[in-house]
Amino acid sequence: QVQLVESGGGLVQAGGSLRLSCAASGRSFSTYSMGWFRQPPGKEREFVAGMTWSGDRILYAESVKGRFTISMDNAKNTVDLRMNSLKPEDTAVFYCAAGPGAPTPISSGYRYWGQGTQVTVSS
Repeated sequence: QVQLVESGGGLVQAGGSLRLSCAASGRSFSTYSMGWFRQPPGKEREFVAGMTWSGDRILYAESVKGRFTISMDNAKNTVDLRMNSLKPEDTAVFYCAAGPGAPTPISSGYRYWGQGTQVTVSS
């Protein structure tokens, strides 16, 4: 059974940093891409970042470029999202996702999803 389990969310002041982690299990993800999405309060889910396990393709949403970094730990089967210079508008539930092929900003391109972790940025 495939499982994606996010951790690391919480409350942080504007300008602060958080690191989210997603532990993936239940199958081989070597041919998959991993992605992070978020859903702000009252809004649609949106793409944040994605990458292949090999690291040869990485995508970021324009709104997080230069502030967020996605990375993989192949040995631990985890994908992290390092978030710096956080803003109140980054407040959202963050989801980890896994899908076959190249990373995509389209949510339907991901087959497996985690339950989400709340990130709240106070002003």
